[in-house]
Amino acid sequence: MPQPVWMRRHFILFILVLQVIPLLLFPPRSFSPASQEWWLPALLALMVAIADGQLILRNSTQIWPWNLMAFAQGFNIISRLMMLWPHATVMVGGAARLDIPYLGLSCLAMLLSAGLLWYLELPEVRHGLLRDEQAVEVE
Repeated sequence: MPQPVWMRRHFILFILVLQVIPLLLFPPRSFSPASQEWWLPALLALMVAIADGQLILRNSTQIWPWNLMAFAQGFNIISRLMMLWPHATVMVGGAARLDIPYLGLSCLAMLLSAGLLWYLELPEVRHGLLRDEQAVEVE
């Protein structure tokens, strides 16, 4: 019986590389030099890049890269929840307006991070990344 697409090595590699998207999904003004928001997404993206390097380039069978990715995605959800209320409105012409782009991007990023947390914790995904010669227990 053939493997489902979501368990194949190429699909897993694709997801591992693209998991940086929910970490960096902010309005452009968040990355301005005057903002203090830019460093957290950059730090979380660096964590994911280190974990991806261990899993993809070095073919590591250790658990810490998976834990580092889970930490980055989980911290992304927590930090966005903490920043949601302060950024929910923006002043336009002296009146407070709902900041729809920020709220929408934050909700989308939290949903993507939650989906990645679920997907990356599946044992089939972790074993699907291993090559045949590395078929050892990851956990």
